[in-house]
Amino acid sequence: MKVDRLISILILLLRRQRVQARELAGMFEVSVRTILRDVETLNLAGIPVVTYQGVNGGIGLAEGYRLDRSILTSDDMAAIITSLRGLTGTIPDTRHDVLVEKLKNTLTQSQLEGLMRKSNQLIIDYEPWGESVFLRKKLADIRSAIENGRKIQFAYSDSTSRKTNRKVEPYSLVLKGQNWYLYAWCMLRSDFRLFKISRIKEMVILETGFEPRDLPMDHRNWERQWQKTDKMIRLELIFESDMEENIEEYFGNDYTITEKGKIRLYLELPENTWLYGFLLSFGDRVEVINPPHIRSIITSTAEKICNIYKQP
Repeated sequence: MKVDRLISILILLLRRQRVQARELAGMFEVSVRTILRDVETLNLAGIPVVTYQGVNGGIGLAEGYRLDRSILTSDDMAAIITSLRGLTGTIPDTRHDVLVEKLKNTLTQSQLEGLMRKSNQLIIDYEPWGESVFLRKKLADIRSAIENGRKIQFAYSDSTSRKTNRKVEPYSLVLKGQNWYLYAWCMLRSDFRLFKISRIKEMVILETGFEPRDLPMDHRNWERQWQKTDKMIRLELIFESDMEENIEEYFGNDYTITEKGKIRLYLELPENTWLYGFLLSFGDRVEVINPPHIRSIITSTAEKICNIYKQP
C-alpha cells in the first residue's frame, strides 16, 4: 500500500542521513519514478524531503528537521507497546511488530532505553497456562475472516451441550474475563450472538462474503447477552471462613459474616451445566442453601462422583 510505503520511507529517512532513490526502489519493489513521486507526496504533506546531488547525494530530510512526537508522550508510547506485546502473544500479527519498531525508530538511544524500562513495568499476557497453538491458530483465522469480510461455518455446543451447525457473519473478537468470544450475526438465529471460541468446532472460513450490517449502538452488551442465554437464578451460598480471599477475588466484598463466622453470599447467575461445575469446583468449602433444586443437583452430582471413586 502507498501509505505504508510512505511511512516506511519517512522512518528510514529519520534513521539515515542519505538514501539512494535506486536503493529505495529496490527495497519496495517499485520504480525509481514511483519513489520520486513518493518524495513529492511527502513534501506536499509538509515533510521537507530533499534530493541532494553529488557523490554523497541521495534523498534525505532537510537539515534540522525531526518528527514531531509531541502528540505521543513517553507514557502513551509505553502503553501502546505494552498492549501490542500482550496481544501479539495470542494473535500473532507482523503488523504489531512493525508498529512497535516504527515507534522505537523515532527515538534516540537514551529515550528508547527509558521507554523500554517503562513498558516493562506492566506485562500483559492473554495466553492461558500451557501451550495454546490451537487457540492462536483459531483466533488468527477468525480475525482474517473478519478483516476480509468472509462468512464462517462451524459446529457449536452451547452451555447445555446442545449441538447446532452455525453459519455467521463475524464482526468482533471479544476477550471477556479469561475467555475469548466471537461476536457475529448468526444466520440460524437471525440476530447478533456471542460464541465462546472454545465451543467452536470444525470451523471453516467460507469464500462467501457479506455486506457489513449496522451494529446496534449498544453492541458491547456482553453481560446482557450472557444473562439472557439461560434462566437466571438467585443463589444463597455459605462459604467456610478461610475462603474470604477467594470470594473477594471472584465476587468482590459484597457479603456478610454469619454468627458462626462463615461467609454468606447472594449471587445471581445463569443456571446451566457451567454453574454446577463452578459450584463443585469449591469442593467442601461451600454449601448451597438456596434454591433447593440446585442443592439437590449438587448433592446428586457429588454422590455420583463419590461412587465412581469407590469402584475397584
